[in-house]
Amino acid sequence: MKIARTIAQLRAARKAWHKAGQTVGFVPTMGALHKGHLSLVDAAKAKSDKVIVSIFVNPTQFNDPKDLAAYPRTEAADLAMLKPMGVDVVYIPNADEMYADGFATKVSVEGLTDCLCGATRPGHFDGVATVVTKLFLQTGADKAFFGEKDFQQLQIIRRVVADLNIDIKVIGCPTMREDDGLAMSSRNVRLSEEARAIAPSLRNVMGKCIIDVQTGKTIADAVQDAKTRLAEIGFGKVDYFEFRDSKNLELLEQLDGPARLFAAVFLEDVRLIDNVAIK
Repeated sequence: MKIARTIAQLRAARKAWHKAGQTVGFVPTMGALHKGHLSLVDAAKAKSDKVIVSIFVNPTQFNDPKDLAAYPRTEAADLAMLKPMGVDVVYIPNADEMYADGFATKVSVEGLTDCLCGATRPGHFDGVATVVTKLFLQTGADKAFFGEKDFQQLQIIRRVVADLNIDIKVIGCPTMREDDGLAMSSRNVRLSEEARAIAPSLRNVMGKCIIDVQTGKTIADAVQDAKTRLAEIGFGKVDYFEFRDSKNLELLEQLDGPARLFAAVFLEDVRLIDNVAIK
């Protein structure tokens, strides 16, 4: 497993692979790896000849400096997890390598970024779209693998690739969960023992809300009941708890096609997000 810390080192490896006719799979991460990330690596290995994993805590997608400072940075542990996975290159640029002096360009997507996480985190998805576009260009990968837990991000990246004609296939992979149903996230380690015991209830409340709507309750009433239940359990501020169209993320007042229930809720000072597909 090679480590590349510069664009030049990364491109040297990729050029050799492409010259040999090998396909390249790419898994972008911000480190603090868990089994969810490793499932993406497995998917990349199954569908590619060579695999690149990036580790970069992207400062431009944090609208809260405190959140950026608190984000875990565990490079040694991350590399130890990746080594037995058969990853070919781990790309670990620093901020100066990614955003050289005078950097003045950003990628911005209209529409898909106006709701959900985009509504409460201004500038977040500009940062995501910009850094992912740069990573696609730097890696020259043929396929990129993203978890569906960040479903809005997945749809935004698909839009960027389509609009900018980037020659890469974006593949969504199922959300990985802990045994108790909590969606795996690097932020989960920040939960206290008490909060960690409460956290799986988010998934349960979402499931009950979906059943309520499917059995006749209006979306408005079901969502209000769910928010009340979350408060009773011990959750804090609800950023959003919404039924939306699976493709264009339009807000739904009734279920009449492929949809998802999206939630972002605070527990202590940790913002938990989840989404569930509805057939």
